[in-house]
Amino acid sequence: MHQDVVANADALKSGLAESGHVEIQGIFFDFNKSEIKPESQPALQQVTKLLQDSPALRVWVVGHTDNVGTAEFNVTLSSARASAVVKALVAANATEEGRAKNRRVELVAQP
Repeated sequence: MHQDVVANADALKSGLAESGHVEIQGIFFDFNKSEIKPESQPALQQVTKLLQDSPALRVWVVGHTDNVGTAEFNVTLSSARASAVVKALVAANATEEGRAKNRRVELVAQP
């Protein structure tokens, strides 16, 4: 399946402000899989831009599936898809640059 629609950081921000949730168009998975397909990179870059441009923004990443399969399997797959997106948005350990970014200490504001 090929779609030309890709998320846009400004549209994502507007959607979140208007309704509190927004679909990230352009992130793709194969059937019954949680590995992000390579053609999802432009959408992931827009999400990264949104988060970098709005450092105070806090969001949940929520995955979804179709209705094929058991409810238990689909809940697990939805969670795995969300986790894959979160992992793609943080520094990876695959390169020295990514490993260097992961060796850090952060201050996190308490709610």
